[in-house]
Amino acid sequence: MTGPTEQYGGPPLPPPPPAAVAPPPHRWGLGAYVIAEIVFLGVSALVGVVLIAQGPLQTWELAVALGVPTVLAAAVAVLITVLRGNGPFTDLRLRWDAREFGLGCAFGFGGLFLTMPAAAVYVSIVGEDASSAVGDIFSGVTADPATALLIVLIVVLVAPLCEEILYRGLLWGGLTRLGANRWVAFAVTTVIFALAHFEWPRALLLLVVALPLGLARVYTDGLLAPIVCHQINNLLPGIGLYFLLTGGLPGL
Repeated sequence: MTGPTEQYGGPPLPPPPPAAVAPPPHRWGLGAYVIAEIVFLGVSALVGVVLIAQGPLQTWELAVALGVPTVLAAAVAVLITVLRGNGPFTDLRLRWDAREFGLGCAFGFGGLFLTMPAAAVYVSIVGEDASSAVGDIFSGVTADPATALLIVLIVVLVAPLCEEILYRGLLWGGLTRLGANRWVAFAVTTVIFALAHFEWPRALLLLVVALPLGLARVYTDGLLAPIVCHQINNLLPGIGLYFLLTGGLPGL
């Protein structure tokens, strides 16, 4: 049966666009996350041993100790998706999308209304001993503005990117490959994110911090939104760390 345009002698209608072809499923699963996590732990231990053996450390060496393990673990995660899948853009949903970016900002700034009160409660309970792994590393350390800025960029931009590749990317994809729906993946990655930092006094606080990150992944099915959300969450602590390192704030 011809369409209206064809029936009266007009030009033929264009054919419908071809259906999008789904990419083949990736061949990596939870084992990929385990490998990346082992790389993170192994490199962290190795960097710690090497730097401690050198004696007193300079500030930039502390920055290396902070950033290198996470970056290498994320690089291993990306490499696995290339070798055993379709690459990070497809397998990890790591793509640029204006809507995802906007939702990441919304979850990031909205999540502050949850995480900031939770942090205040944590500090009120723990008292003067309230700190974080980053705070412990740079406790009593001073730095010139350039080095302090480098450390802040690691905390605010690099670490969230790498951690989201590991948790809301690789771990999330391994769970869904086993048949887990997005809410199961949300629950599992939220708990593992809180525990995998090995900061036991802060585990409940990290659990709260992870909630908007996971929700950003749930509602966008992409990795950009949780990355942006995580970076916004780390922004205020990063600014505080800058002033602490440069002497603008008293040591906590």
